[in-house]
Amino acid sequence: MKTIRDLLKPPHIDGRVEAIVVRASPRAAARSIAETVALAGIGLADDRLGQRGEAELSTRQVTLIQAEHLPVIAGLARVDGVDPVGLRRNLVVSGINLLALKNARLQVGEAVLEIVGPCHPCSRMEETIGPGGYAAMRGHGGMTARVLTGGPIRVGDPVQVQR
Repeated sequence: MKTIRDLLKPPHIDGRVEAIVVRASPRAAARSIAETVALAGIGLADDRLGQRGEAELSTRQVTLIQAEHLPVIAGLARVDGVDPVGLRRNLVVSGINLLALKNARLQVGEAVLEIVGPCHPCSRMEETIGPGGYAAMRGHGGMTARVLTGGPIRVGDPVQVQR
């Protein structure tokens, strides 16, 4: 019989990077790009933390959200669709359950990220998604991560749990 510890070990499932989203400053408009470089201990080179170029002690060096949650968020907010750029999460990934990977290490492209914890929505989701946007994202806001090993990340790159 398997123990809870055994059940919590991530299965061998590969995901994929569907989108990369960055912004120049906390209040700046986000934009989608095709590739970037993860900087160890900092964040993404094209994002606000990477442009600052200083070591970031925050657990929010990189934020990730599951592509599969986008239609759920839209349904809960009663809107036709949700643009991942508006959600301001750095990496949109598919095919892998991020919530099940807390404290796991992921190979994302050539970079290694450590999943730290949930990425809670902010009140700006009311502006981005519409009324109810904040509540719709609760539990679906994605995860935060630290960059352990830097390297290029491109849309289409595999996302794999490291063993």
